[in-house]
Amino acid sequence: MATEKNTNNGLKKSILQNILRCKNPDEMIKDANKNGLKKTLNLFDLIILGVGVIIGSGIFAVVGIAAAGGNGNPGAGPALVISMIIAAIACVFSALCYCEFATMIPVAGGAYIYTFATLGEFMAWMIGWILMIEYGIGYIAVSFAWSNYFVQFMKGFEGHLPAILTNPPIWLITDYNTALNQLGTSANDVIPTIFGIPFCINFPAICIILIITWILKHETKDSTILASIMVAVKLLVIGVFVFVGSFYVKPENWVPFAPNGFEGVFMGAFIIFFAYIGFDALATTAEDCKNPQKDLPIGIIGSLALTTIIYILVAVVLTGMQSTSGAAIPDGFLNAPMAYVMQVANQNWVAGFISIGSLAGLTSVLLVMQLATTRILYAMSRDNFLPRIFRKLHRKNRTPNILTYTVALCAIIGVLTLNLNVAAELCNFGTFTSFIIVCVAVLILRHTDPDRPRPFKVPFSPWFPMLGILCCSSLMFFSMRNLSKSALLFPLWIFIGIAIYFIYGYRKNRKKEAKKLALKLKAIEKAKLTESANG
Repeated sequence: MATEKNTNNGLKKSILQNILRCKNPDEMIKDANKNGLKKTLNLFDLIILGVGVIIGSGIFAVVGIAAAGGNGNPGAGPALVISMIIAAIACVFSALCYCEFATMIPVAGGAYIYTFATLGEFMAWMIGWILMIEYGIGYIAVSFAWSNYFVQFMKGFEGHLPAILTNPPIWLITDYNTALNQLGTSANDVIPTIFGIPFCINFPAICIILIITWILKHETKDSTILASIMVAVKLLVIGVFVFVGSFYVKPENWVPFAPNGFEGVFMGAFIIFFAYIGFDALATTAEDCKNPQKDLPIGIIGSLALTTIIYILVAVVLTGMQSTSGAAIPDGFLNAPMAYVMQVANQNWVAGFISIGSLAGLTSVLLVMQLATTRILYAMSRDNFLPRIFRKLHRKNRTPNILTYTVALCAIIGVLTLNLNVAAELCNFGTFTSFIIVCVAVLILRHTDPDRPRPFKVPFSPWFPMLGILCCSSLMFFSMRNLSKSALLFPLWIFIGIAIYFIYGYRKNRKKEAKKLALKLKAIEKAKLTESANG
């Protein structure tokens, strides 16, 4: 009986040791240098990618929902400016932690890699799984926003192009749940069915996913060149919006400043946080950088600061042109707010120009998000959490093409099953969780490996990392009071991740370790035999 008890205790201890097993940062860097990605990115490329991914669906689409509210959630109103500042502050503390890690462990994977170095195998898998919510589901949300702007852009050609292009049926441009919300019970009268199942497909969103996938199968540098062009276009568009829109601002639209009080302001901060997602994506490209120790901190902090200034200018003009305190907010403002307010002001040429810039901006976001997703999955495949085939790189371009195609396929499935609001909320939950973990990881590694060289250090540690944990935790838990569907889906996603780890990832790593041990013992035995023969 005692022997059985000791065996059980030993087994439990062994499992605990395995799931808490950390990976040495030096080993990570060695593996990356041995067979890693092609180093092509410089500082300018990083800033372009940062601005490219941050300024996107948040400012072109989600900002309307954050200001006016939606799905029963209170809006911030003109106090959206305060919401943006709160979200930016929450990001800054986490961004500094990302900078320390990215310069210390410059390999692909971002928060996943940092967690593996500090919290162990199980938590590394879980944070990688959660990052799929941030980037994978976020990618789906941005594709929805791109589709909304594309449909609105095509309406400007009404009378010049076929009706199927300028005014397509609803079942070709959205998902079933959104169509049901917009049309009510009459939706079933216009949506075709296949074997009794409603056929609703967001065709524009699927098309842009396929185009981005084709771009990313080439070298990372080629993707950056395209992103640079799109970033220039959307910054020009935002500049035109702020300049022209300032002449149509009505100060009375700023009163009341916070129509839903602190609840609306904090809920707005949670929703608009989606607009800041992206600076952490730069950390996942560390293995693509020529000089990550120097360039990554500047790229991360610089892109975050620049976009915050731009966001505040847009929020001031947008809430000044459209009242966000009324009971009924037009759907056009919620879906494409910047273009809508310009149409109301009879500035159709600006609205059209904004639609073009929005498409360019959202395209650059999609590009960087899919790039980040594949880099995280690539890092996870190197650690045996995913099948070996995903480690395969293109012979010439040194890009993970199989992963790129896989992410595209999953995104298309997501487009067919989710809607913009739920996708954005899930994305935020994933982001807050990963930010909290990275702040915790910085504190742990400062304690467990204080002598490791750190080209960049978080200032005022441990206070800044602790403030990052506090800000992100507060926004996440506060939002759960107003979110129902996504607040249930996120724990479900966590549960599925735990199941996959123990069914596949844990067993796969133990087999890999056993194989390594067998090879090591075989080498030792061979060396002994050789020594004995020589002796």
